Amino acid sequence: MASAVWPIILVLNAVVVLLLGVFFVWKLRKERKSGYPTQDERTSMLNGKAAIGAFWISYAFMISLLLWTIFGTEILVLPELDVGWAIIAIMLVASISNALLRWYYGKTGET
Repeated sequence: MASAVWPIILVLNAVVVLLLGVFFVWKLRKERKSGYPTQDERTSMLNGKAAIGAFWISYAFMISLLLWTIFGTEILVLPELDVGWAIIAIMLVASISNALLRWYYGKTGET
């Protein structure tokens, strides 16, 4: 039963990725045809500030995760952390912090 489900899931996953790609390309072409610039100096500066902040937040998270893993396995004798879950956690922290910082800097402005 489980072996028959995976090909369907893989095909559906590919279809969803393809549809999202087509949607984003369509949206980008529509915005270019509208005549308005997709980014001005303010938005590119705010996006840069948010990206740098998200980088440092995710960097600090990775270091804390590394230290927790080292001290947890060596001193506290905790079970080892699964690498897949650690990578997912890092990706979530990086993307959520980038989105929140973009929203925050968009609200507050250049200050």
